[in-house]
Amino acid sequence: MQKIVLFAMGIVMSMTAFAQDDGEYRSSDGEYRSSEIETTISGDIVSQYIWRGQDLGNAAIQPTLGVAYKGLSLSAWGNYGITDAADTKELDLTLSYTIGGFNIGITDYWTNNAGGDPDGRYFKYDAHGTNHVFEANIGYDFGFASLQWFTNFAGKDGINKNGKRAYSSYFEAAVPFKLASVDWTATAGAVPYATDSYNGWTSGFAVTNLSLKATKDIKVTDTFSVPLFGELVANPCTQKAYLVLGITLHP
Repeated sequence: MQKIVLFAMGIVMSMTAFAQDDGEYRSSDGEYRSSEIETTISGDIVSQYIWRGQDLGNAAIQPTLGVAYKGLSLSAWGNYGITDAADTKELDLTLSYTIGGFNIGITDYWTNNAGGDPDGRYFKYDAHGTNHVFEANIGYDFGFASLQWFTNFAGKDGINKNGKRAYSSYFEAAVPFKLASVDWTATAGAVPYATDSYNGWTSGFAVTNLSLKATKDIKVTDTFSVPLFGELVANPCTQKAYLVLGITLHP
């Protein structure tokens, strides 16, 4: 796992060394992309932390910091409860590559209270004593809809019916559309086979996430606006439903 971290750091250093100044370039798929390093700094403030149809905590702030270069990106995402000190603290690192509609990536999920290490140490990577979970994803964005598949391949994964590593997976389809000057996204997600990583226990194929999200920019001044979003989420597997409100802050 330490090699993964060093590899990611090497990529960032390479991105810095080879950044160009001409502003953009034409990729192999014919699209024009920025040839300079792009930086993302943003944060969501949400009324509840809902992830893939699961309730993971109360109101929280969720910051993002990332860099991208020619379709390659490295980002950090976190979750910190602001109303309950016992809520999950999370730090995720994602290395991904996008070309055209195709994307592929690896995410290192770490939480302070879920895994084999009760002390919540970040730099503990033992297979049976870590709070890290490593996940690979692959997907394609067709424009009118996108498909995405995720599979855990290392770290503190769940177990299946035989008590062995489940290689816990999740897949979803999302359809964006515009209605009444508001941006909407309808999402359907499911767990394909048995694992205790989702919903406490999922015995087999189960639909776990049906959501409808609406986003609207709220104008504050002539040069500054704040995206406001609301999301209605239902989990047929657990028979739970949630309504989340949030805002996004970014430069």
